[in-house]
Amino acid sequence: MRTTLTLKQLEAILAIAKHGNFTAAAEHLHVSQPALSRIVRLAEESLGTRIFDRDTRSVTLTPEGEELIPIATRVLDEFNESTGELYQFMEGKRGRVRVSALPSIAQYLLLDSVKRYCTDYPGVGFTLRVDTADQILALLERREIDVGLGVQPPPDGRFNYRHLYDDHFVLVCPRNDALNDPKTRDQALSWRVFASRPFIAVTPGTSTRAATDAAFTEAGVTIRPVLEVASLDLQLIGGLVAAGLGLTALPRSTFAHLGQAGLAARSLHEPVMQRRIGILSLAGRSMSTAVERFCSYVEQNALSHVVGD
Repeated sequence: MRTTLTLKQLEAILAIAKHGNFTAAAEHLHVSQPALSRIVRLAEESLGTRIFDRDTRSVTLTPEGEELIPIATRVLDEFNESTGELYQFMEGKRGRVRVSALPSIAQYLLLDSVKRYCTDYPGVGFTLRVDTADQILALLERREIDVGLGVQPPPDGRFNYRHLYDDHFVLVCPRNDALNDPKTRDQALSWRVFASRPFIAVTPGTSTRAATDAAFTEAGVTIRPVLEVASLDLQLIGGLVAAGLGLTALPRSTFAHLGQAGLAARSLHEPVMQRRIGILSLAGRSMSTAVERFCSYVEQNALSHVVGD
């Protein structure tokens, strides 16, 4: 029964064919001549034919050996090329990073981080998504993404969390609204202010809606939203507020992406509400070098944003 030749056997055959004798080939491969002879003998047994004709004076290829040489060369070249690609992957110079982020973070952190990374490591590709907090966790569990950029997950051991920053909630109103009075602009407003004004909410099932509902409960007010908008539609929310249809409360990081110049943001207290933003990954799952390095880029970018704020 014939068996597959090993890479070591192919290297030995090519070395003998190149040097023309076993002694020089053994020196090139850093093995003893008896060891090299055994490697060739086992290769010939595997093929069921002789590869070399040899006597006391010379070593020449048999017809089967001559046929084998280009095949062995191609196999070793492909192996070395593939191994080189593996080393590049291990060094983080090749591969793919799959990321999902909350809508606000996609604009706030993800875009700049990916731009910098692609400039430094053009051999690494990206698959990017924008999802809700619950969707990010589900994608991580199904291993459809490598990391998520979102709110701190529940402490149930399923996910790793690397904290980036605290994202405080602000009231968003038209710039010419009475709530944006220059005399009181530096003072924080109570969440109870929404009790007397129409409120535009993000749809249920999102981290933003959960935070605003909790704030209203703590402030002791009952709010019935006049409009509910998906968290992905930040520009729509901005347009509704600018049109005077109501006020909203959003994480501060979303404000720059509402798509309206005529809006103002006011700090909120009683209570102070914030969401903890960080890098999420699946517990017990190793990261590639490229993914780990990308996380470092996100951390550096988050630090520069926080310092800039």
